Amino acid sequence: MSVPRDVRRLLSILDRAYDRPSWHGTNLRGALRRVTPAQAAWRPASGRHNIWELVVHAAYWKYAAWRRLTGGKRGSFPLSGSNWLTRPIERTGSAWQADAALLDRMHRALREAVSRLPAASLDRMPRTSKVTSFALISGVAAHDLYHAGQIQLLKKLAPSR
Repeated sequence: MSVPRDVRRLLSILDRAYDRPSWHGTNLRGALRRVTPAQAAWRPASGRHNIWELVVHAAYWKYAAWRRLTGGKRGSFPLSGSNWLTRPIERTGSAWQADAALLDRMHRALREAVSRLPAASLDRMPRTSKVTSFALISGVAAHDLYHAGQIQLLKKLAPSR
């Protein structure tokens, strides 16, 4: 199957915001490189999100975009809850790795869905969306970069461990 040029461009934008080199510097996956469970769980203040929660939040919105593009079943996110999920549930390396792996899986699923879109659908609103497919997909990339910046800041603010 040939992927239309405009869809290939959107895939490139998604990938550079997530895990491919880009002119802007650190992407979301790069911001997570060498983050320990202790760093991921550190909270700058009561009621503020930590890196771990940002990771699961980003995974959730990749899932939400995937669901809107594919018509997937609501409530099929692998974790209970939506948007902001309190983390960590268990402060272990394996729990941190599992949530980081969830982010990777949700990115791959979204990327696969985008790669199957016909170019003509980019200017249409998916059935359960209030924005076009183009706005939804490019918005996920912007969301990744926004949270990559937050993660970089949290890493700088966190006490040395």
